[in-house]
Amino acid sequence: MPAGALAEPRAMPDRLRIAEIFHSLQGEARSVGWPTVFVRLTGCPLRCGYCDTAYAFHGGQWREIDAILAEVARHGARHVCVTGGEPLAQRRCIDLLRRLCDAGFDVSLETSGALDIGAVDPRVSRVMDLKTPGSGECARNRLENIPLLTPRDQVKFVICDRADYDWSLGMLREHALDGRCEVLFSPSYTQIAPRELAQWMLADRVNARFQLQLHKLLWGEEQGR
Repeated sequence: MPAGALAEPRAMPDRLRIAEIFHSLQGEARSVGWPTVFVRLTGCPLRCGYCDTAYAFHGGQWREIDAILAEVARHGARHVCVTGGEPLAQRRCIDLLRRLCDAGFDVSLETSGALDIGAVDPRVSRVMDLKTPGSGECARNRLENIPLLTPRDQVKFVICDRADYDWSLGMLREHALDGRCEVLFSPSYTQIAPRELAQWMLADRVNARFQLQLHKLLWGEEQGR
């Protein structure tokens, strides 16, 4: 079991612990703006300073994968995002992702990049968050994931200050990330002015997409949005 993985009762082989399932607009990454069903898994081995989903660290309910798929289908959206917490902390997340793809959904995975992404179904768009120093979890980055990235994937940097920006720009260039996949630079909500980050990126001609969290603009910190 990976470090930080959530223990599962032996009598529940086809279940995952779910914090919430809800229908909203995708607020980030390539499918921003699309009506999307979010499947938020319980548990995370990281404790980022800017985390806005700490309520998903614990609790939730064990649900069978068949029941999860049925609820996702009920909302009638083509896009599905599996998120957390850290969804890969539950090993059967891999099964859920495969089943969602088999059912014909356009599936994305939001992951911290601290756990191995190699077993994720290649039909899934992996949105991998490389943790900046300002997150407090930079040491948890699993750099072995970088060579696994493809043009279908995205790398996200949540930037808290100028030091985070410089670090992110260095990582982009050192690993030629923009040649592997789409790169996203996102200002940490309430920690840095979006305009300031935009100006830095333009000045340095950064080959990355500036990203604001649409859901925060629409609904603020409201849960299940």
